[in-house]
Amino acid sequence: MNRSKDEWAPYAVEYDPLKIGSIDGTDADVHDNGITRALNAKYKPNKKVIGDPLCTLFIARLSPQTDEDKIMKTFKRYGPIRQCRLVRDIVTGFSKCYAFLEFDDEDAAKSALRCSFNLVIDEHEVFVDMECERVLKGWVPRRLGGGFGGKKESGQLRFGCKDRPFRKPYSIEQNDSRFNFNNRDKYNHGKKVDFGSGSDFRRTGNANRNLDRNWTDNNSRHRGSDRNTERYRR
Repeated sequence: MNRSKDEWAPYAVEYDPLKIGSIDGTDADVHDNGITRALNAKYKPNKKVIGDPLCTLFIARLSPQTDEDKIMKTFKRYGPIRQCRLVRDIVTGFSKCYAFLEFDDEDAAKSALRCSFNLVIDEHEVFVDMECERVLKGWVPRRLGGGFGGKKESGQLRFGCKDRPFRKPYSIEQNDSRFNFNNRDKYNHGKKVDFGSGSDFRRTGNANRNLDRNWTDNNSRHRGSDRNTERYRR
């Protein structure tokens, strides 16, 4: 995560909760309680999870009515599927609207990932990404304050993922010359202005016209106010 400017990338290669909570991956201070929880969490990937993580896709924002058969039917065009696990509530058995889909080989998984942009299943536009738990070093799930994505209303957005990639860090050195106050020649049309001595101060033609225009506008407002006052007095 500690990249130089030349090594910037929109996606995280290691999960650092402090950086993931920043829109450009440069924050040095904690700004929400979820990040504090994620920093203090000691999470280890579930060893009981089977399958090849490099061949596994994470599918979210599913319809509550979508089942495993529908998911497999949608993705089988990209290659042979080994297994599909739709995550359900352990009490109610209802779908939690996300699933994990494992292909037989990595190429099929990558092909499905590339072709799944704006994919709609059961009238729901789904989100597809690679599995993070066993692939991304330092991963912390959402329930512990980490994860990726999120809603603006929650105040706990997480960046560095396909859903919300990092923005390129702003650099004052790369900014245009509009903000370079050391070189004011173009604002003065090539005329040097000495701000150090009042007697030598010379305004440009545009500056004088702006001052005259402001003076005229102010006087017009005052005259209008005076007329209103006289009208009420009568």
